[in-house]
Amino acid sequence: MSPLESYQPLLDALPAALRPWGRTLPRQLAAALAPQRHGDLRHWRQLLAELPRPVPSSLALAAPTVRIGAPADCDAATRTALEAALRQLHPWRKGPFEVFGIHIDAEWRSDRKWARLEHAVSPLAGRLVLDVGAGNGYYALRMLGAGAARVIGIDPTLRYVFQFLALKRLAGDLAADILPLALEDLPPKLQAFDTVFSMGVLYHRRSPFDHLFALKDCLRRGGELVLETLVTEGREGEVLVPRDRYARMRNVWFIPSVVTLEGWLVRAGFERIRCIDVSRTTPEEQRATDWMRFQSLADFLDPSDPDRTVEGYPAPRRAILLAEKP
Repeated sequence: MSPLESYQPLLDALPAALRPWGRTLPRQLAAALAPQRHGDLRHWRQLLAELPRPVPSSLALAAPTVRIGAPADCDAATRTALEAALRQLHPWRKGPFEVFGIHIDAEWRSDRKWARLEHAVSPLAGRLVLDVGAGNGYYALRMLGAGAARVIGIDPTLRYVFQFLALKRLAGDLAADILPLALEDLPPKLQAFDTVFSMGVLYHRRSPFDHLFALKDCLRRGGELVLETLVTEGREGEVLVPRDRYARMRNVWFIPSVVTLEGWLVRAGFERIRCIDVSRTTPEEQRATDWMRFQSLADFLDPSDPDRTVEGYPAPRRAILLAEKP
């Protein structure tokens, strides 16, 4: 099965509200997966085609470590070949996963972020969910574990899309997909999703208001936005705009205070806005591992003052806000 064919079950099962999009989505997917899009794409396609396929005896999508199968489901040689294939998709940013006994210790302990929001968001049971900036699908799988009827994630980074395609190929038929698309690629005013997640995206946008309006356009009336982003301490109207890099990230544009972000959501037309968590990001939650061997948070903080980034800005703090589309 080719990567493009992997999306056929989604196309066949699109909810009624998304069927108009289904007329253009196959062309979008074909263009996004064209070989010229990335120099490694041919290699990833071959890797996916040759991926060992042991049959999982169980799935655990509601656990902090998303688990596919058990060690006893395959022999040692198959497990070695499978681990070698998965490591070729390095770096793994979100996790953790356990795949037939292989522990994928990703850069982010994403289970910690999920624990901060899972009991505060509206119940996901039976919901159609959009995950913007979905990465390799860790959160999409946790959303399924929380009972979502279908999860559609979008992320233009093809490496992460292929990580998810590999996981899904191993897990079997799941009602979750990560599309190699950006939010701008979705049709305007879809007004289809019950819940929309945007986690770790807003501060990368040059126009945060355009992002908030686009998220609202994806929601049905009464739908819920789950927004997670970097924030700074401060009063209403205060926003940190890095001169160049922030924690060595080039594409960080706006870091608002929580009360400022709440005002932005009001201006974008959301209601019932509430902040459910503000947490300092620590090197225990974001760190280099054997599955992500590049620099990570500890390298981005001032070694003489961990409360500051290497550029002298306040160290990363993240907030989670919920809001409703009226």
